[in-house]
Amino acid sequence: MKILIVDDEKPARDRLSRMVGELGQHQLVGEAVNGVEALGMSQSLDPDIVLMDIRMPGMDGIEAARHIARLDEPPAIIFTTAFSDHALEAFETHAVDYLLKPVKQERLQAAIDATIRPTRAQAARSGKALSGLEARQHICARVRGSLVLVPIDSIYYFHAELKYVTVRHREGEVLIEDALKALENEFGDRFVRIHRNALVSLAALGGMQSDNDRHLVTFRDIDDKLEISRRHLPGVRKIIRNL
Repeated sequence: MKILIVDDEKPARDRLSRMVGELGQHQLVGEAVNGVEALGMSQSLDPDIVLMDIRMPGMDGIEAARHIARLDEPPAIIFTTAFSDHALEAFETHAVDYLLKPVKQERLQAAIDATIRPTRAQAARSGKALSGLEARQHICARVRGSLVLVPIDSIYYFHAELKYVTVRHREGEVLIEDALKALENEFGDRFVRIHRNALVSLAALGGMQSDNDRHLVTFRDIDDKLEISRRHLPGVRKIIRNL
């Protein structure tokens, strides 16, 4: 099997690399230092297994696992972590294994032997379970066959049309298939619903305008305007008064 190691600490990567080499029948195809690199290398190197640390700067292993699960043929993910057994109870139902640091050779062997490459549906279910742990810092979108990351801090709004959601951000826009309600549940402390089809970043809100009998939100850095529904108008007015 092809194995990718992801850890921000070089001694940890070196140790795992040596242990994988001692297993003999597996191939180490790359090493990444954070979740963003892990996603890129998972696409380019097509590993069967990712040995991934949980706590890393930039993007941690939990979020990276959720994005990797969106690949057409996602690798199996085995977390490597210094967390206690109690903290790891949350991971035991997610169709991924974990190894406590310092990783022991026999435990690594057993985890790899027991790991099969999941189907996309299995990985999606695993990603859905992981999504309940902590809000992401990035949105993952498929653009021309590849996955790209959009930082949450750069997003102005989410706008739903038919089965897709448009993510308007500083560099343009992308389409995702996430449900607007799920996005609201995940990012409700940073976005406000202004309509049944729109969530707006609180940090990007500029103000409100009236256009005949319609009310529209404006943004600080872009000219886009979105309609506010009657149902959400009182709440939006209250937020804008406090800007």
